[in-house]
Amino acid sequence: MFDALLAEKSEDGLQSITLRRLSEEQLPPGDVTVRIEYSALNYKDALALTGNGPILRSFPIVPGIDFAGTVENSSCLRFSPGQKVILNGWGAGEKHWGGFSGLARVPGEWLVPLPSAFTTRQAMALGTAGYTAMLCVRMLQKQGVTPDCGDILVTGATGGVGSVAVMLLARLGYNVTAVTGRMEEKDTLLSLGACNVIPRQFFEGQIRPLEKARWAGAIDVAGGKMLAAVCASMQSSGVVAACGLAAGMDLPATVAPFILRGVILAGVDSVYCSQSERLAAWQDLAALTDPAKLESVTTEISLLQAVSEAEKLLNGQVKGRVVVKVA
Repeated sequence: MFDALLAEKSEDGLQSITLRRLSEEQLPPGDVTVRIEYSALNYKDALALTGNGPILRSFPIVPGIDFAGTVENSSCLRFSPGQKVILNGWGAGEKHWGGFSGLARVPGEWLVPLPSAFTTRQAMALGTAGYTAMLCVRMLQKQGVTPDCGDILVTGATGGVGSVAVMLLARLGYNVTAVTGRMEEKDTLLSLGACNVIPRQFFEGQIRPLEKARWAGAIDVAGGKMLAAVCASMQSSGVVAACGLAAGMDLPATVAPFILRGVILAGVDSVYCSQSERLAAWQDLAALTDPAKLESVTTEISLLQAVSEAEKLLNGQVKGRVVVKVA
């Protein structure tokens, strides 16, 4: 038996989340069973737990798009009992039972070995947000954006993806300008390695097809008008790695930045990313993460606290990373 947050839907379509005691026989199919130690609270998880977004595709289901723990049983040749593993994405916590649970049963191809540099708690302090941030940094590198190209912009910098992106970019020697709607967190962002911190309002108002060319690269978690404004203010041949839609799914932009400055808008998909890219991203995280800085932006909660913390996250009242202790 194990504890889990179970999402159910009534006949009249109302969603409920309750802490339940479940048995291993209730788990969905898969060839690896994992005893979960930690999960994380991501933006997508917050939408699922509060019912504010159509994240959950079937009911009943255990939310949680990532987890870290120890293999208990495995018929997959890649993993054996006692091995530490991580899961990010693949529809877990959306279509397949996810990480807000004491046990999970998943296909082995969804799992990544835990790097020896990390504990399971540290891995989830990074979680899908940190892994996504690393994918974005790797995207900038693949497109030839080096530290000597110019300043790098990071939107939503006090959030999970943004705070880790600032830390990683600074560690790699980039000059980072952090964008936030919470200027009271300026000192925290500077401590993570940002060279400059500017308010979100800098990008609000009427967006011209082309703004002053400022940034060699950018990591955007917002989408919407923010992403349009970022694209309009990129330098010639600048690269924007886009990975989120916290400010909206629409993109009210023109083609001007792309055909007059050669700006590249590169989408980053963390859910169905290839296994080789996942492994490379986690290896890079192990090499670049400063444990002390990561801990400084990490908060730990219990399964029971996850729903109330999700509401705070959607209201912009959560900074950095939130790990969920499951064990």
